Amino acid sequence: MTEIKKAEERSLNFIEEIIEEDLKAGKYKSIATRFPPEPNGYLHIGHAKSICLNFGLALKYGGTTNLRFDDTNPVTEDTEYVESIKADVQWLGFQWANELYASDYFEQLYGFAVNLIKKGLAYVDDSTSEEIAKQKGTPTTPGTRNQYADRSVEENLRLFEEMRNGKYPDGQKVLRAKIDMASPNMHLRDPLMYRIRHARHHRTGDAWCIYPMYDFAHGQSDSIEHITHSICTLEFIPHRPLYNWMIEQLEIFPSHQYEFARLNLNYTVMSKRKLKQLVEEKHVTSWDDPRMPTISAFRRRGYTPESIRDFCERVGVAKRDNIIEYSLLEFCIREHLNKIAQRRMVVFDPLKVTITNFPEGEVEMLTSEDNPEDANAGHREVPFSRELYIEQEDFMENPPKKFFRLAPGGLVRLKSAYIIKCEEVIKDAEGKVTEVKCTYVPESKSGSDTSGLKVQGTLHWVSVAQAISVEVREYDRLFKVEDPSSEEGDFKDYINPDSLKVIGTAYAEPALKTARFEERYQFLRKGYFCLDKDTSEERMVFNRTVTLKDAWAKEKKKA
Repeated sequence: MTEIKKAEERSLNFIEEIIEEDLKAGKYKSIATRFPPEPNGYLHIGHAKSICLNFGLALKYGGTTNLRFDDTNPVTEDTEYVESIKADVQWLGFQWANELYASDYFEQLYGFAVNLIKKGLAYVDDSTSEEIAKQKGTPTTPGTRNQYADRSVEENLRLFEEMRNGKYPDGQKVLRAKIDMASPNMHLRDPLMYRIRHARHHRTGDAWCIYPMYDFAHGQSDSIEHITHSICTLEFIPHRPLYNWMIEQLEIFPSHQYEFARLNLNYTVMSKRKLKQLVEEKHVTSWDDPRMPTISAFRRRGYTPESIRDFCERVGVAKRDNIIEYSLLEFCIREHLNKIAQRRMVVFDPLKVTITNFPEGEVEMLTSEDNPEDANAGHREVPFSRELYIEQEDFMENPPKKFFRLAPGGLVRLKSAYIIKCEEVIKDAEGKVTEVKCTYVPESKSGSDTSGLKVQGTLHWVSVAQAISVEVREYDRLFKVEDPSSEEGDFKDYINPDSLKVIGTAYAEPALKTARFEERYQFLRKGYFCLDKDTSEERMVFNRTVTLKDAWAKEKKKA
C-alpha cells in the first residue's frame, strides 16, 4: 500500500517507537493488533482512524490484526451492525487475519471468573446499582465494602453458578472483583465483572443469561488472542490498571494497552447515542445519510477509501485530544477526486440559448477531455446543436464591471465548443429573461480556433435535445456550529437547515447516461458528484461529495 510507504518516510509516532523498541529487544517475534468494535451502531470517521492505525501498524511491521466484535451486551447489538462494520473495514482497504467475537470466549471468560472467585478475588453482590454506586465513595473519599464481600469462596461459587443457570432476575445479583475500595482510581474499587441480563444474544441465542462487563471481557480477550499491542483511545487510560490487574491475577498472556487521541471532527457529533437519535428521530434518513459522519455515509456521498486513509495519515497519532477541521477531510477528497473524477457538464438552473446561425436540426459531435489531470483518461463526444442550456446565473442583462459571462453584445466561450455572442434577449410578461438568442463564430472551435478573438469567460452548457434529466442532491455540513455537543441546550437545535438542497431536475450531457456507482464525476464549475443508491431506471440521482472550493472558509471570514 502506498500509505505504508508514506508512513515509512515520515517520523515515527509514539506507538511505532514502542513497537520498534519491543521488536528490537526481542520482546515479540511479530506484533498482533485488533480492532474491537461493539456492534451497536454504524462505524463513524473516528473509527476509521482506529482501523487505519491498527491495520496499518500490522502491515508496516509484518504482523496481524484481528477483527473482534465486543458483543457482550445483547440488548443493543444486532447482526445488521456486524455486517456493516465488516463492509466498512474492507471498503477502507483492510482485511483481518481472524474474525472473532467476545462471545466466542464466554465459556473461557466464565472460567476466568471462577478462578478469581477461588482465589478470593471476586464475590457475588446482591446490592442494587444505586447502593453499589453509593458504596464506591467519591474521588476524594474512599468507598466501603458491604457484607456480601465477606461471603465464602464456596458460597460465591454456588451463587455464581446459579446466576449462570438463570435462577435470578435481571439486576438481583452481580459479580464483582475484590480489589481496593480505597484506591484513588475509581475503576479499581471492586468493579463489576458480570451482570444478569435475560436477553437473546445475536450469536449465542439463549445459552447465556449472564454477560461479562467490558473491563472484564476486553483484556482477557486480548490475552486469549495474544494481542501484543492493544490500542485504545485516551478515555481508557484510567482502565489500564484494571486491565493489568486482571491479567496478572489470572496469570495469562500479558497483553499491553496503549492509548492515543481519538479523532474529533468539527461540525458534527461522534457519539453513537447521538447519531442513533438523529436516525430514530428522522433528522436524517438513515445511518448512511450522506450528511452523517459514518463511514457508510461517506462512502455513499462519494468519498474514496484513499481519501479517508490520507486524512487519517495527515491527522496523525497524538497523546492529546483535539478537534480536527472538517476542511482537512474535504481537502483530502478534493485532492483525490481532482485526479480521478471524470468531467461532465450539468446545468442546474437552465436558461435557453438559441444559436441563430447554426442550422436547425443539425447536431455536431464535439470532443472533450474526460480528465485533464489524467493523460490516460481519454475523451468523450458532446453533442452541440442550435438550442442549448446554460446556467441562469451565467447571464446578466445589465452586468457590473468584471462580469465575464454572457451579456447583451458580449462574447463568451462555451466549454469545448465555440465562442458565442448575445444578440437578443427574450422576456416573458413579467419581464423575466426566458431565452437569449446568440450567434456563434464557426472559426472559434476549441482546439482549432482561428478566429483571433479573445474572451475571458468560459461557460458549461448542454444541448437541449440530447440532455438527460437528473436529480441532484447538494449536501453540506450537518451542523451550523463547530462543536454542537458543547453548546447550550439540545445538540439537535444546531442542525444546519441548509444541509441538504435537492434540485429535482437538472440537465446533463448524455455521457452521464452510462454513469456507474464506482465512478466519480466533476460537474464542471459545480463540484464533485457520485451516483446515489436511490437511482432507478426512471431517474438518476447524484450526490454532491464536496464543492470545488472551501465555501465554509469564506463564511468563517465573514463571521
